Amino acid sequence: MAVTEPAPVAPTAAHEGILRRQSLRESAARTYARSLPIVPVRARGLTIEGADGRRYLDCLSGAGTLALGHNHPVVLEAIKKVLDSGAPLHVLDLATPVKDAFVTELFATLPRPLAEDARIQFCGPAGTDAVEAALKLVRTATGRSGLFAFTGAYHGMTAGALEASGGATDVRVTRLPFPHDYRCPFGIGGERGAEIAARWTESLLDDGKSGVPKPAGMILEPVQGEGGVIPAPDDWLRRMRDVTASRSIPLIADEVQTGVGRTGTFWGVEHSGVVPDVMVMSKAIGGSLPLAVVVYRSALDVWQPGAHAGTFRGNQLAMAAGAATLAHVRENRLAERAATLGARMLASLQGLAAGHPCVGDVRGRGLMIGVELVDPDAMAPDAAVPPPAPRLAAAVQQECLRRGLIVELGGRRAGVVRLLPPLTLTDEQAAAVLERFADALAAAERSTQGRTGHRQSHRPRTTSQGSPP
Repeated sequence: MAVTEPAPVAPTAAHEGILRRQSLRESAARTYARSLPIVPVRARGLTIEGADGRRYLDCLSGAGTLALGHNHPVVLEAIKKVLDSGAPLHVLDLATPVKDAFVTELFATLPRPLAEDARIQFCGPAGTDAVEAALKLVRTATGRSGLFAFTGAYHGMTAGALEASGGATDVRVTRLPFPHDYRCPFGIGGERGAEIAARWTESLLDDGKSGVPKPAGMILEPVQGEGGVIPAPDDWLRRMRDVTASRSIPLIADEVQTGVGRTGTFWGVEHSGVVPDVMVMSKAIGGSLPLAVVVYRSALDVWQPGAHAGTFRGNQLAMAAGAATLAHVRENRLAERAATLGARMLASLQGLAAGHPCVGDVRGRGLMIGVELVDPDAMAPDAAVPPPAPRLAAAVQQECLRRGLIVELGGRRAGVVRLLPPLTLTDEQAAAVLERFADALAAAERSTQGRTGHRQSHRPRTTSQGSPP
């Protein structure tokens, strides 16, 4: 079936003017605005309408923030109810009925062993601040300063969060190998690669001459998002839980992007049955509004008053929107829906990969999906897989945008096209997303021929729902 592209609309003066003023006035640090030169004016569910009249299918979803898509009725009603009630909108950390309802709903979704013995810390309204709080918490509770984190990780943009992320340059955190079936650091992949990664971690801790002291905590993502949509193998994650528990090292699960049904379970750690000591949450828990919290075992609650605070930690509208979102996802079993539809989309993309040598790997969990693009012609003779193809990935993103589909890039050298549609995605919408992506991939291949060739035979590897192929 031919792809129906958005009807070309002459850009309005307002559209062009807004983009021009943004480029003149906003910081060079801006990111999404560079690759997505659109001016959203209306949105509902999966769809965004720009100021130029074009409509787009949004598979970025606020970097995973919009679990229910744009302007879902239950979210709007929750916000309106607070506004109409006359309740205060800013209360610092005072107790309110809105906060009480949010905490009650959040605790109802947590892994039971944690929920029965949990404390919650409201932070500044961004995931990176919640990561900072988690790192400070385990350091305070253990009296130790070191941290274990993983290659490819992303935990935010503040100083401490960046130190624990994969792009750190001033390293004060011990970096451990994260199991990666396609780009295995040991060149093996699969269960054996994950086993070696686990043994390396144990060796560092137990070898008195490793030069690595016992850390204050270990932080990991159940699925590395910005790192290229890399699911943690369930057995490996259980091994990390055993390694840390047996050595009294708090395990921190960064669920900022994987939480609230995104991966096919309510929280990403639930695939493995692991119960961490600390969970970091943001993005979808605020129902599209800024909110971030840390939930942790009561034994770690050694804070002094004001040890970690934030002026905007009492965002009542976000708590109301968040409680409504959590309840809607839970009551309508949207995590299960994400697992089913995500598996179907992965299978379709894997079928597409078979006919495109530039697709090196298709992987993901639930509605957190990545397609890694590679350059087969640049593959070294002794390499296990070809190098990433960032130029092709950028071309695919732009061809998607021309067809009314918004996608994000991530992974090594930005060579992974990422899909993060809302959990409310319908079968028909999923088909439209896949159709537009397939057409964009073919168009990008044509446009980059000669720069990213595809003459060498390379069989794509496909990873379904985080399991070895």
